[in-house]
Amino acid sequence: MRCWNAVCWVLFAAMAAGLAAMDGSVRSRYASLALLGCVVLCYALLDRFPDNPVVRPHVYLSVLVLALGGLACLGGSYAALFMVTLPHYWMFGRTPRISMGFLGLATAATLAGSWYREGWSLQFFAETMVSTLIVVAVGVLIGLWTHSVVAQSTERARLIVELERTQAELSEAHQRQGAADERERMAREIHDTLAQGLASIVVLAEAARAGLDAEPARSAQQLRSIESTARENLAEARELVGSAQQQGGAAAGSVARTLRRILDRFAEDTGLIMIGDLADIECDQQTRIALLRCTQESVANVRKHARASTVGVMLTRRPHGVELEVTDDGIGFVPEESTGFGLDGMRKRLAELGGRLTVTSSLGDGTRVLGVIPLEPAPGDSDVESDPGSEGTR
Repeated sequence: MRCWNAVCWVLFAAMAAGLAAMDGSVRSRYASLALLGCVVLCYALLDRFPDNPVVRPHVYLSVLVLALGGLACLGGSYAALFMVTLPHYWMFGRTPRISMGFLGLATAATLAGSWYREGWSLQFFAETMVSTLIVVAVGVLIGLWTHSVVAQSTERARLIVELERTQAELSEAHQRQGAADERERMAREIHDTLAQGLASIVVLAEAARAGLDAEPARSAQQLRSIESTARENLAEARELVGSAQQQGGAAAGSVARTLRRILDRFAEDTGLIMIGDLADIECDQQTRIALLRCTQESVANVRKHARASTVGVMLTRRPHGVELEVTDDGIGFVPEESTGFGLDGMRKRLAELGGRLTVTSSLGDGTRVLGVIPLEPAPGDSDVESDPGSEGTR
């Protein structure tokens, strides 16, 4: 716009010089300069003070129409003014209909002034009318094309702004979801590690206090178990704070040996009979952690709720994946009425690996918890139900 305004001022100056030097009467020359001056003054006010209350865009276009008709009537250089101001109809008309309306009025005023000066002559029809209509037609086509381009650019800019806003909202939603998922993961890890360990410490401490006088040897063993559990919980807490769960307890040694240590500790702390059939399975780190946490949660539930005397844990490699089964002969419960965090956490943990959790129980008939995690088929799995490297039964 700044460049076009500069060009307009140069052209206005050239037209003024041309009108001052044109042939004809002095009166006609001054009248033409006065009409051009009115156009230039209105344009200057509108350009410098676009919010002024006097010269509005439609006022300027009306002055321009009258000036073109007057110049055509006086024989001034109306054609030059027409061509110079042709874009103004589209700049100040706001809409294509208004722009074409003022352009039609300017065309009619120009032709009427020329007809008044020349009459119905061959020159009027062959030169004035034809050339004016050609200029107007070209101006209309260019104006409509420009308006279409501007409209498309405006719509494209609006869509870009809307897309950027949507992307920002989506990014914020992803961040919120990521934070929520991380909080849920941390809650699950704390529940499956620190909370279970602290619960075990409380139970062992109560038992040790009750047996200090009657069974000092057993109380001493329970105190050692408390110390060991506290050390393990401290290590788990450091791993959680350092976001290094992938290098936790499931990373050291095989899955079977890790689960065996859990069952040995559980049997030592509770005095329950533990039956373990644990196949030595090769799996990735996430599967190791899921098997470890599900076993910890299952035996912790047995301690807190089942009132069982015997617990069985079976880890088996199947053709479709790995199965972890924990059974007890406790009082059982109704799975549909369970509202605890533990079972829901196990389901979500297995679901993240594409697995599933099945809980079978009824009042008085014990409980069976079966977790299945899909794995890539291993050689020999089609006809072998259990890895020969099982650590046997205790």
